[in-house]
Amino acid sequence: MSESPSRLPLTPPAFRFRRLRRTSALRELVRETHLRISDVVLPIFVEEDAQAPVAIDSMPGVVRYPEAQLAEVVQRAWNKGIRAVLLFGVSTHKDACGSDTWHEDGLMARMIRAAKQAQPEMLVISDNCFCEYTDHGHCGVVEGEDVANDKTLANLQLQAVVAARAGVDIIAPSGMQDGMISALREALDAAGFEHIPIMSYSTKFASAFYGPFRDAVDSNFKGTRDSYQMDPANRREALAESLQDEAEGADILMVKPGIAYLDVIADIRANSERPLAVYHVSGEYAMIKAAANAGVVDERAIVLETLLAFKRAGADLIITYYAEQLADWLQD
Repeated sequence: MSESPSRLPLTPPAFRFRRLRRTSALRELVRETHLRISDVVLPIFVEEDAQAPVAIDSMPGVVRYPEAQLAEVVQRAWNKGIRAVLLFGVSTHKDACGSDTWHEDGLMARMIRAAKQAQPEMLVISDNCFCEYTDHGHCGVVEGEDVANDKTLANLQLQAVVAARAGVDIIAPSGMQDGMISALREALDAAGFEHIPIMSYSTKFASAFYGPFRDAVDSNFKGTRDSYQMDPANRREALAESLQDEAEGADILMVKPGIAYLDVIADIRANSERPLAVYHVSGEYAMIKAAANAGVVDERAIVLETLLAFKRAGADLIITYYAEQLADWLQD
């Protein structure tokens, strides 16, 4: 019969972290980071001339809505507790410069008016870019193989003023053109819209996570946007981009995408007091959906953990295609 091994005297831990993890009530009491449905923004795709919702195969559960259904979608989101929507138009009137967005009766202006009429208290945000409205799919005026920065700024000024006149609550320029915030602030102020805030896509990377979005907006884009969107390798430049937009007058900053750039979110949060948004982009959404549909992850748990990570890193607002599902989960 063997003897029991001798044990050394055990010194109790000076502090037991597990004391505050024993029950769900305790864990909730000391939770540092919280998700609220008022933190999220719902992106909505609206297809001109569509008669019924159009499924986006690469983004299961997301559709392009007909204009006639936009009011219903906005009201449904409001009833779920969502207080902000981001509108993307899928235009059938594309040209070389996206001129449909300069017209008071163009798709962008019509979407804004319809959303505000459906629910006047909903915060309506316009994605101010040209990629959904140009026949080449670039984010501005193309000269040779590249986008002409300053000519694009002049067109953005026209677009932003049309959006403001249509009743938009927030302008969200996404084209990553140098000087775009100062140009837009100048145009809005000159037109009497100094009260309208700008949420800048201030740190937007040339990312492989955007693939499904191109399906969503029916883009025929070919090539890259490397000359104006950010190199994913550059962390210091990422911070500098957002701080430059803050200096030009951006009211809200943004990092896009989210999951692979938590360090960038944290850097901006540590160096700016501006509200900070993160875009949980199409590829991030599609990956979770694919894994969930394959039965290898718990979709709800993965989404909640991901969005909490954005908040923990320092984001105040989250733009996500999961907004409506999140509203249901948080109510549960």
